[in-house]
Amino acid sequence: MSSVNISTPAVYDVIVVGSGPSGGRLALEMIESGAKVLMLEAGPYFKAKDFPKPEVLSSAHLFWGGGVELNTSAQLGFLRARAVGGTSIVNQALLDRFDDAVWTEWSDISGIKFSDSYIEEAYSTVEKSLSLQKIEKKFFNKNSQLFTNAFDKKGLGWTPLRRGQTDCALEKGNDCIVCLGGCHRNSKQSTMATWIARAEKKGLQVQANCEVESISSGDGSHKPVVISAFIKENGAKKPVQYQCRKLVLAAGSFGTSKILLQSDYGAKAPALGKGIACHPQYMSYSFFDEPIDAFKGAFQAVKSDDKGLRKMGIKFENVFAPPIATSMLFDGYGKKHQEIMKRYRYMSSMEVAIRDEASGELAVKKGKLIIKKEITARDRERANNGLKLVREMFDSVGGRETIQCAQGFGLHLMGGCAIGTDSKKSVVAPDFSLHENKNVFIADSSIFPSAPGLNPSLTIMAFSQMAATSVRKALT
Repeated sequence: MSSVNISTPAVYDVIVVGSGPSGGRLALEMIESGAKVLMLEAGPYFKAKDFPKPEVLSSAHLFWGGGVELNTSAQLGFLRARAVGGTSIVNQALLDRFDDAVWTEWSDISGIKFSDSYIEEAYSTVEKSLSLQKIEKKFFNKNSQLFTNAFDKKGLGWTPLRRGQTDCALEKGNDCIVCLGGCHRNSKQSTMATWIARAEKKGLQVQANCEVESISSGDGSHKPVVISAFIKENGAKKPVQYQCRKLVLAAGSFGTSKILLQSDYGAKAPALGKGIACHPQYMSYSFFDEPIDAFKGAFQAVKSDDKGLRKMGIKFENVFAPPIATSMLFDGYGKKHQEIMKRYRYMSSMEVAIRDEASGELAVKKGKLIIKKEITARDRERANNGLKLVREMFDSVGGRETIQCAQGFGLHLMGGCAIGTDSKKSVVAPDFSLHENKNVFIADSSIFPSAPGLNPSLTIMAFSQMAATSVRKALT
């Protein structure tokens, strides 16, 4: 890990706050442009061999809130990574392009002419810089086979997931479920293993365990941006300040919005903190007479690929979770709960995710993030339609008993700093700078005008590739 002499009053060309899909890409682009770059990350810096192996430690060390953050009603739980590499450390590296359904809606909302041609070059550049693979059918485990059989019986389309990975060693019997706590093989194409590692070799400085509280800038053009933060050391908080010519906020929907709210940008940007979406996801488990061992091998390999489902605003994936995470999804206590978990090997699971309404709002009270994001009537209808289909599909392949979990989870956190042409309705301008401060740039998921209904990682990377051009121009 690179270290930073925090007592040096240096003015960096660029400081990047956050190290996930956006921050990692922008840091590498800036370093390769010859800029002096510092990356600040609120979480720890783990190398592949150091990721916490017990599941309970993974949650505690790799996520905000010790594993989950809740909305004000506790009906939705949000998973937000907190480590160098950000969400790319704990996700399944699913890299999808967006479609016309997204671009048309975003164009109407933002005033920007989004299209395939608008982003094609950035998509291609990012894809060429990563190893992208699909799980071969011969490696589908029983859970994946049940998923595809159920879809075939229902006449619905499915396709293998496209993942950022190099060598998962499935032919050697490797089980990838540990990947949810960080890939010990460095196969997953996380920003930590790819772009940040390359950028560090070229001079990127990384300060981990450094949480940014606020930013300020003199006249917004000539004076440096000042970043106020603290570094956690041995349980204590050490206040620090940094300065830079250009600042990139890449802390994700919640993190980026929180920093700007704490920096009193709310009065300047009325759209700040609004339009929060999260693709609410609901898990269903069905029990079979023979072991399914859904945790073995490539535990997530396929997804729905059906125009009808896309139009309905729902998406399915075969997915599974380790024992502790799974156990938290079931109701009941004591013996009743224990009897369910005794059948862990006999469980098959399916996840339904919905394209939700961007109706949420973030606020900050005494330094604490308040998440006002509820399930709307339309969201509930979509979720119910998806859960009904899940039950029917499990029944079609011999599921004996299906339990559907009421708790929804948001894994794709989006919105809060929407991009657009109108500063009254958006926070970020078409060139990825703030309407109110041309020294500050954002290209992470906080700029999404609405929920795309597709995995956002690749598009975040592509937007960051495009934003790098704007930051380079601003530095000249």
